[in-house]
Amino acid sequence: MASSASVHVAVIGAGIVGAAAAHFLAAAGARVTLLDASGPAAGATGASDGAVSVASKRPGPMMDLARHARAFYARCEQDGLFRGLFHRRSTFLVARTAVEAELVAQHGADLAAAGERVVEVDRTALLDRIPGLGASVCAALEIPDDGHALGYEITERLLGRSLIDIRRNAPVSEIVMRAGRVAGVAIRDELLTADAVLVAAGIGSAPLLGLGDILIPRKGQMAVTDRASAAGPAIDGHLMAASYLAAKRGIVRDNNHIGLVIDPLMTGQFLIGGSREDNRSDHSTDAVTIAAILREALDLYPPLAHRRILRSFAGVRTASRDGLPIVGLHPQREGVAIATGFEGDGICLGPFMGASAARLLLGETPEADLSALTPQRFVRIEAHA
Repeated sequence: MASSASVHVAVIGAGIVGAAAAHFLAAAGARVTLLDASGPAAGATGASDGAVSVASKRPGPMMDLARHARAFYARCEQDGLFRGLFHRRSTFLVARTAVEAELVAQHGADLAAAGERVVEVDRTALLDRIPGLGASVCAALEIPDDGHALGYEITERLLGRSLIDIRRNAPVSEIVMRAGRVAGVAIRDELLTADAVLVAAGIGSAPLLGLGDILIPRKGQMAVTDRASAAGPAIDGHLMAASYLAAKRGIVRDNNHIGLVIDPLMTGQFLIGGSREDNRSDHSTDAVTIAAILREALDLYPPLAHRRILRSFAGVRTASRDGLPIVGLHPQREGVAIATGFEGDGICLGPFMGASAARLLLGETPEADLSALTPQRFVRIEAHA
């Protein structure tokens, strides 16, 4: 590819991954047009908790990449880009049965093997940290080096500090190729010429790349409470039930599974989630599911009974068939890169993955090994090239 100063890149998708890619491409001197079908953070980025968490990742590449991604957040906070938006916060992995305690212990061992600090917390110490914890909690581990950031705030900061052309309400219908190389993208009846294209459009990536049987929409319903504190987070960490770990590790595949997390926001509110509903792309909530989430949350942390639910909402996360994101250069379409399929890990991985995709498009080597995420692992992509 030509020098970055002469390159025009079209980035499709204004969520946290696309915004990060656009920011770092522009910082390298590229001319960037960011295209979104509606508006920034309108998809999964704006409907997620704020866990910048290694603790929640399944062992293997995702756990390793999450460690790189969390360190990237810390660097961006130190250099001012994420100043005031990224906060260090422990994650507590909690078990309420003997079977769950075994799962938490195994996950803790996997985290330690990956180089993560893991602290066993007995019930007395945990109650000192989080008074009012449910009587059913029988085991817990603290992952003290995790963090917290809200996806829509990170996205807004990235876009606000980028010299890029942002086009709202600009749905891309086709990636236009000429002689095997990208020529641009079609937006309604317009051709926007581009030297390179990054597809970071979540589930909207499927029709552009022929991934309809590889990308899976996974709906998650959540609720937000009123403030329990006027001076920051109401409790001393992010609570993650073993049920969430079971889903991440592929132990539970129930389409109505609830992987419980209780996220104490900087506002003093709680974000409580969430359901995992495969092949659901609507944004509706229902009383049965929200009630089930709240029952689980009350069992884990009974003081929530004193809070009012201000609103419930749903987001659609994009999962891949094998549970790993798809990040890399398209194997057949020269000049096209892909960054999608992050499911519930987009907030943690998003800025780092966006920066990594930017480096790939500029012909540079990413900081971490992304070979496990390569698009080449799916034959379907090659067939639609």
